[in-house]
Order: sequence, then structure tokens, then C-alpha cells
Amino acid sequence: MALVDLVKPEIIKVPLESKSKQAVIRELLQVLVDAGKLNDFDAAYDALLAREAKGSTGLEAGIAVPHAKTDTVSTLTLAIGIAPEGIDFRALDGNPSNLFFLMLAPPNQSGPHIEALSEIARITQSKTFCKMLLRAQSPEEVAELLTEED
Repeated sequence: MALVDLVKPEIIKVPLESKSKQAVIRELLQVLVDAGKLNDFDAAYDALLAREAKGSTGLEAGIAVPHAKTDTVSTLTLAIGIAPEGIDFRALDGNPSNLFFLMLAPPNQSGPHIEALSEIARITQSKTFCKMLLRAQSPEEVAELLTEED
């Protein structure tokens, strides 16, 4: 399953209201609950925090990819958040994160999880494309940019 197949306006939050790492994770999980993609908020939250405890998923250049394997989903599940102002996600480069790609995958499915991480890395290599995402004013606009990119 390609990342682009998961991108729908109902799993995108623009702009994020959160100001902290834990709040971003909670806000994006709530997006998944509201979209009918997640039933067990607390178990998913705990799995994400456990993964973050092993090392921040805040990458470089404003990108963060909080992810975890959990039985709370039966297939790769994605939520996207945009924070134009930036949020301290303890990124590797020390800079605030603006683009959040939260992923949950079942423990027995490594393939789609790894493919999605690779796809996110590929599409976020373009600084111009990332700037376009940051300027997006609606979930629909973000979805359109991401689905056109592929």
C-alpha cells in the first residue's frame, strides 16, 4: 500500500493547535479517532511514547515521524499535522518540527511501515515542497499536494 493511498483530508490537521511533543501526539491520535481509524487511543498513545523514549522521531529540516507498532490498528494508519510556527519535538538537528507524519502499524507488518517511512523521506527532501505544505490552508490542500507529488 502506497503512502499516497492513505492520504485523505480526514486524517490531516492544519494547523495543529498543540505546543508540545506529547500534545502533538495526542492531537494526531484524536484525528485518527475522529476519522474512525483508531479505537484504542490510550494504547496507541502509550506505544508512541514508548517508541519516543528509545529516541526522538523528530528528524531534521522540520520533519517529525512519530511512529509505533501496535495491535490497535490492523493495517498501516497515518495522520498528518502541519504546525507552521514549529513545535519542539526534540529533533536531531535541534530545530522545531513543522511537518508531522504519525504512523501506526500492526506488529506483524514491517513492510508497509518501512515503505511509508522511505516515501516520507523521499517527498520531504524537497525544501520547496515542504514550504508548499507549510503554506497549505486546509486538509484538502495538503492532501492534494501529497497525492500530486507521487
